[in-house]
Amino acid sequence: MKSIVAKALFNSHSYAEYRKIVTDLLSEGKSTGSEQSDSLTNYSKLNEARMNRLEKTMTISEDVISKLQHLDNHYIWLVISEGWCGDAAQILPILDKMAHVSDKKIDLRIVFRDENDELMNQYLTNGGRAIPKVIVICKEAGIVRTDWGPRPKGATELMDNYKRDVGVIDEKIKTDLQLWYLADKGISVQQELIEIMENIKYNRL
Repeated sequence: MKSIVAKALFNSHSYAEYRKIVTDLLSEGKSTGSEQSDSLTNYSKLNEARMNRLEKTMTISEDVISKLQHLDNHYIWLVISEGWCGDAAQILPILDKMAHVSDKKIDLRIVFRDENDELMNQYLTNGGRAIPKVIVICKEAGIVRTDWGPRPKGATELMDNYKRDVGVIDEKIKTDLQLWYLADKGISVQQELIEIMENIKYNRL
């Protein structure tokens, strides 16, 4: 396992720990990350509500549950995130539920982007520090198999098309993106992650 990944894992958090850190900072009027602003704090507050809702309403399909439980090996999903990230708020609760129903085949660990520059720089998206990023690590082999993120294909296409047509990422597309997640109900994240895990299982990526 690369030393950068191993170091990040050593300083990683469980989902519950991550939620508590974000909540505790919000109680002090702060957001996670090296940059502090009213807008980032407000995004974090909004994301708290989104995550609370998803934890109550999100379900994992029986097909995905079965495939997770029948993986050949045990894996760590190491996720790079921040509390102010809207995509992370929509995706992390799904990952947590997938790990929970996996019969301990998946161990979810989370690190904060701005505290892990070296790790983030290894997993850039088109040269950018986009999050969340899921790094899939095989526990038995101790190696990184693949990565996924920062968002499902449909959401990525929505953002790319808007940026091409309008030229900027503004509040309208941020709202449209959250509506996309709401309509998708977590299905795309489940399907894309289980496809990755199945490819590892059968193709030995």
